[in-house]
Amino acid sequence: MKVRVLYFAWLRERIGIGREEVETSAATLSDLVDELRDREARYAAAFADMEAVRAALDQELVPLDTPLGEAREVAFFPPMTGG
Repeated sequence: MKVRVLYFAWLRERIGIGREEVETSAATLSDLVDELRDREARYAAAFADMEAVRAALDQELVPLDTPLGEAREVAFFPPMTGG
């Protein structure tokens, strides 16, 4: 399946792009992260510390073990801080 992947903040800086269309066979967000890590060193660096990464599926914050299902968009970003 094809999914739009968005990267924010330092993830975007490490990967070098803000978004891309990804063809994936991943069942969960965690599987997608594994696929991305295997692509290139810049993805491996961006996803090296998953304690510092949050994810959203179709604009809804979800845990990494969430199934991709029919999602059209995945976003990865650092934890949000209040203010």
